[in-house]
Amino acid sequence: MTEVDISRRPIFRSGRPAVYWRRGRQILSALQRNLRSSEPAQILACGIAGSIIGAVVAGLRRGIDLLHRISFNLPNGYSLSTGLGVDPQRVLFIPVLGGLALGIGALIVRRFNAQEVIDPIEANALHGGHMPLFASLRLVVATIVSNASGAAVGMEAGYSQLGSGFFSYIGERLSLRRADQRVFVGAGAAAAIAAAFNAPLAGAFYGFELILGTYLTTALAPVAVATLASVLTERALIHPEPLFIVSQNFYFKQSVYLLFALLGICSAGFSILAMQAVTWVERILKHIPLPQWLRPAMGGLSLTALALFVPQVLGSGHGAIQFLFDHEWPLKTLAIVLAAKLLASALSIGSGYRGGMFSSSLFLGCLFGALFADVATILVPRLGEHHEALMMVGMGSVAASVIGAPLTMVFLVLEGTGDFPMTVAVMVGVIISTTIVRLTFGYSFSTWRFHQRGLGIRSPHDIGWLAGLTAGKLMRSDPKIVAASMPLREVREKYPLGSVKWIFVTQDDQFIGSIDLAAIHDIKHSQDDAGLTARDVVKISGAYLLPTDNVRTALARFDEKQIETLPVLRSAADKHVIGYLTEAYTLRRYNQELERRRAESGERDMFSISEPPPLGRKG
Repeated sequence: MTEVDISRRPIFRSGRPAVYWRRGRQILSALQRNLRSSEPAQILACGIAGSIIGAVVAGLRRGIDLLHRISFNLPNGYSLSTGLGVDPQRVLFIPVLGGLALGIGALIVRRFNAQEVIDPIEANALHGGHMPLFASLRLVVATIVSNASGAAVGMEAGYSQLGSGFFSYIGERLSLRRADQRVFVGAGAAAAIAAAFNAPLAGAFYGFELILGTYLTTALAPVAVATLASVLTERALIHPEPLFIVSQNFYFKQSVYLLFALLGICSAGFSILAMQAVTWVERILKHIPLPQWLRPAMGGLSLTALALFVPQVLGSGHGAIQFLFDHEWPLKTLAIVLAAKLLASALSIGSGYRGGMFSSSLFLGCLFGALFADVATILVPRLGEHHEALMMVGMGSVAASVIGAPLTMVFLVLEGTGDFPMTVAVMVGVIISTTIVRLTFGYSFSTWRFHQRGLGIRSPHDIGWLAGLTAGKLMRSDPKIVAASMPLREVREKYPLGSVKWIFVTQDDQFIGSIDLAAIHDIKHSQDDAGLTARDVVKISGAYLLPTDNVRTALARFDEKQIETLPVLRSAADKHVIGYLTEAYTLRRYNQELERRRAESGERDMFSISEPPPLGRKG
C-alpha cells in the first residue's frame, strides 16, 4: 500500500487550527450578513442584550445601596436621600474623598489620552450610533464613585451610558447599517432606564424621545422588546420597589386643571433655574485659582457643609420620593430642603461629579409641587385635598422640562399610580412646562450641556452625515481664474458669453472676488471698457467656502450672499482657489441625501422643531 502524506492535503497545509479559524470567520461573516438584513434577528438580539442590561442594572442598584450603607453607616432599610440614620462623622470626609478620587482618576485619564466619552444623544446625532465601550464603562465607574460619595447626582446617566454603549458594541460587531445602529443605541438606553425605574413604558419612551428623537415604527419592536426583557429580568432577580406608591384614587373637577396648569407654568421657571445653576457653579469654580482635578474635592467640601445642616441633600433623591409622600413636611422645611437640594445638585454636577439630573429633577419637582400645594392651601384651604396630586404634577413637570422627555414622565406616573385622571393631570402640567422651556430657554439639560461644550446639538436627529457632505467633496475642481490686473477686454476674449457663468479674480494667487460673466459682456461695458481691469468689475468680494464647510453652511452662505456660485478656497489664511460650488448642485445633493436617510430610517420628516428645513435662495 502506498503511503500517503496527509500533510500535503489542503486542509492540513496550514494546520488544522488555522482551517477551523477560517471556517469560524466564514460562519461569523455569514451570521453578520443575515443579522444585518433580518429584522426579527435584530429584535431577538435586542431582547437578549436587554436581559443582560436588566441583570447588570439590578446588580448595580443593590451595589449602590450597599455602598451607601458602608460609606455613611446607614442602618438597613434606610435610604441616603431621606437624611435619616446618616453618620455625621462620615459626612465630614466621604464626599471630599470621593471628589478627590474622581479628580485623580480624571488626571490619569488625561495623562494617557484615553478615548473621550460619547453621550448616547451625541452618538446618534453625530456618530451614527457608535460609542466606544471602554469609555462608556469608565463613565459608569465614575458615576458609581460619585453616587457612593453622596453627590446629588443620579445613577441614571451611568445606566443609560452602559445600556447604550453595550448595545452599540453589539451593533458594531454585527456590522449594522447606520439607521439600525442608532436604533440599537436607543434600545440600550431604554432598557437601562426601564430597569432603573421598573417602568417599561417610561423606559421605551425615554429611548424614543431622548435618544432617537422620534417615534419610528421600525424602532418600536426592538425598543419594546429590549425594555420588557430588561424589566422582567430585573424583577426575576431582585423584586425592585416602585419609585412611589400612592393608594388614593383621584378625581378632579374641571376647574382644578387650571391649578395644574399654573403649577406647570411655575415649574418651567424653576426648571430653567435648575439647569442654569449648574453653569453658574462652573463659572464660579473657573475663577477660583485651583487645579481642575481638585474641583470635585472642592465640590465635595461644599456638599459636606450643606449636608451637616440639611442631610437630605445627599444622594440623587430617588429613595426620598416615597418618604416625602408618606410624611407631610412643614412649609419652612420644604423651602429649606428645596433650596439646599437645588444648590447641592448644581455643586455636584458643576464641580465635576459624574451623573445626571434624572432622579434629582424628580425629587426637586416633588418638593416644588409640595411647596406649591402648601402655599395654595394657605390661600384656598379646600385645595389641601389635592396635595399628593400637586406633588406628582410638580414632579412630572420639572423632570420633563429638565430631561426633555415629556411623555416619559407621563408614563412614569401612569405606571406608578395606574390612575388615568392623575395621568391626565400630570400631562397638563408637563405639556405647559416643557412648551414654555422649549420656547424660552430652548434646551433640555443634556442639550444645554452640549451647548456649553460648543456642540450645536439640540436633538438626537442624525446630522453626523453632514460632516461628510462638505464643500471639498462636492466642489468642481476646474475653476475659471483670472489675474486682477488682466484687462477687461482680454477677459471677454478669453471667456466668451455662455462659456461659464462666474469667473474668480486673484491677486498674487489669492482670491479677491468674483465676476459675473454676463455682466461684463453687457453692451455698455463693451463700449466703455478702456483701461478697465478685472479688479474694477469685481461684483462679489469676501464670499467663499472652505473645504471643511458642510452642506448646510454652504446653503446658508448662498442664501446670505444671494449668489449662485461660490469659490472654494484652500483655507481662511491661504485663499488659493481650489474649486467652486453651485447652489443648484448643492441643493440637489442635499435633497438626495435626505431622501436616502429618510428611506433608511422610515422617518417622514427629517427635521425636528429646532432644525430648520434646507435653506435656498430667497424669492
